Amino acid sequence: MTSSPRRRFFRASSVSSASASASQPRWTLARTCGAVTAILTLGSFAVPVKYVTEQPGPTFNTIGEYEGAQLIEIEGRESHPVTGNLDMTTVSVAGGPNTNITALYALANFFDASSTVLPSDLIYAPTVTHEEVTAQNTAEMTNSQEIAQAAALNYLGEDVNEKLVVNDLAPDSASKGLLEPGDVVVAVNGQRLNKYSELTEQVQASEGQKLSVTVERDGKERTVEVTPRFDEQSQNYLLGLMITRTYDFPFTVNYGLEEVGGPSAGLMFALGIIDELNKEEMTGGKHFAGTGTIDSDGTVGPIGGAPQKLVGAADAGATVFFLPHDNCADVTGKIPDGLTIIPVKTLDDAATALKDIGAGRASAQSFDACPAP
Repeated sequence: MTSSPRRRFFRASSVSSASASASQPRWTLARTCGAVTAILTLGSFAVPVKYVTEQPGPTFNTIGEYEGAQLIEIEGRESHPVTGNLDMTTVSVAGGPNTNITALYALANFFDASSTVLPSDLIYAPTVTHEEVTAQNTAEMTNSQEIAQAAALNYLGEDVNEKLVVNDLAPDSASKGLLEPGDVVVAVNGQRLNKYSELTEQVQASEGQKLSVTVERDGKERTVEVTPRFDEQSQNYLLGLMITRTYDFPFTVNYGLEEVGGPSAGLMFALGIIDELNKEEMTGGKHFAGTGTIDSDGTVGPIGGAPQKLVGAADAGATVFFLPHDNCADVTGKIPDGLTIIPVKTLDDAATALKDIGAGRASAQSFDACPAP
C-alpha cells in the first residue's frame, strides 16, 4: 500500500467494495447534476468532500519480477522459465474512511472518462475506519493467493484438502452466540463440506430456513442450528461468518507483492502458477492481462473497477484481457483501442485461450466476445 495526502492505495477490487463502475451508469441526470453541484458548492468553500475516486492503477506481471524479485516464486516443486506477461490489474483509490479528498480533485476526476467518483457512503459503511479497510484488503489478498494455488492445483489434476475456518463474525451475524472464531465448519445438514462453494450453495438453498451447522472446536465436533439472514446489499442469504480457507499444499508459493489489496487478482495468480509449473510456457511471449476472483474449483467471479482495469492494462501494453463474464455489461463502450476482451467463467476458459493464443493456434478475436447489451 502506498499513501499520500489523499491516502491513495491500489486495490484488486471486489464487487462488494468497489461497485462504482456498475453503479455510475445508472445515475440519473438530476442525480449527476446534483452531485456536481454539491462538489462545486463545497469546493467554493475549499473544504474536503466525502467522495471516493477510482482511477486506472498499475499492473504487475505475475510471471515477472517486481522490485528485483519474482512476483510468484515456487518452492518445493520444479518450475520452468517463462516469457511474456500475465498482468494482474488494479484500481487506484483515493478518499474513503477518514481520508477525504478535496472538492477540486473530485471534480477533476468526475469529468475524466477513465475515473469514477461516488459518495464515500455508497462504498463504505459509516463507522468503518481506514485501518479496518486496509486490514480487510490485505486479508482478502492473502486469502485469494491461497485459493489461487488451490485452483491451479485442481486444474492440474491434483487433489487439495480445504478447511473452512471461522475468522470472525459480522456485527449482526446470524451465528452470534453459536459459532466463534477458530471453529472449523465441517458439515451442513449432515453433508460433509470439501470446499467453500459447497457451504455457500447450502446457505443459498436454505432460503432462510434453519440449518444444522457442524463445526470442529477443540478437537470435538458440535452441531448448532443457525437461521441464515437475507442481506439486501448482496441479495444473498448469509450466516454472518468471515471464513478463511486453509489448505495442505505439496509445495510453497511466495508472492513478492505487498502494497496491493483485495481478492480479484486470483485468476491471474492461478494462471501465473500454472504457467510456471508447465513444461511448455503458455504465453508465447505475448502480453496478456486480466482480473477476476477465483474459487478453488476454478470458478471466476466478478469484480469492481473493470473499466479502470482495462485502461491500466492497455496503457501497460496488453493486447488481450481476461474479464469475468459477469462484468461484460460494465465495460460496454469502454474498451480501449487495441485491447481484445475475452470473457471467462472458469480458470479452464482462461487457460485454454491463453495456451491457444500463445501457441499461435488461435487469435484472440476467434474467441467469443462479450454479448451485446
